[in-house]
Amino acid sequence: MPDSIPDRKAFIRTNTRLKPVPHVPEISLYVADESVPIWLKTEEELATIGLPPPYWAFAWAGGQALARYVLDNPPTVASKRVLDLASGSGLVAIAAAMAGAAPVIAVDIDAFTEAAVALNAEANDVYIEVLVQDLLDQLAQETPRYDVILVGDLFYERDTAARALAFLDRHAATGTRVLIGDPGRTYLPKDRLTRLAEYSVPVTRELEDLEIKRTTVWELR
Repeated sequence: MPDSIPDRKAFIRTNTRLKPVPHVPEISLYVADESVPIWLKTEEELATIGLPPPYWAFAWAGGQALARYVLDNPPTVASKRVLDLASGSGLVAIAAAMAGAAPVIAVDIDAFTEAAVALNAEANDVYIEVLVQDLLDQLAQETPRYDVILVGDLFYERDTAARALAFLDRHAATGTRVLIGDPGRTYLPKDRLTRLAEYSVPVTRELEDLEIKRTTVWELR
């Protein structure tokens, strides 16, 4: 069972391939070719059934759009303290670091994230600090002050979306800028958002209903 960072890195190298991200080819990630095999292998390795999908093994549409926006608009994050919430592969965090953000903190609840982000950051010659914990119920004064919080594709489930919005509201109230990349997930709070950019993002049919997802970058008002 991969219960250490080196073991998890070895698992990721064995079960994924380092490939350029379709909509952000400046960045390469260790990604899985198909969702079900990597999911089953992860459950087998951890001897646990019912794990959430290995979000760290794919470049999701919302993350691709947000990474593209950050790279195309470096002043958004340059020289700023950035949090990539529900980071997964670390794609958005890597884009922020490449655009000049410092420090960049990636947070996720999946234990594999630390290894995945470390491998992906190394492949792209940037440094990302990783936290494996659930921040959503923490009060703004209990977490460090961030200049920008980046959120790629998090509004797909009702309870998580509600908790995420409350967390983001608490930080926005202290002056933090919040940017969200989303391909039209069900629980996206559009009435609270301002549209910044739209992209046509290539994705795998393993994950989505279309091969191209129209994906928007929003700012929380």
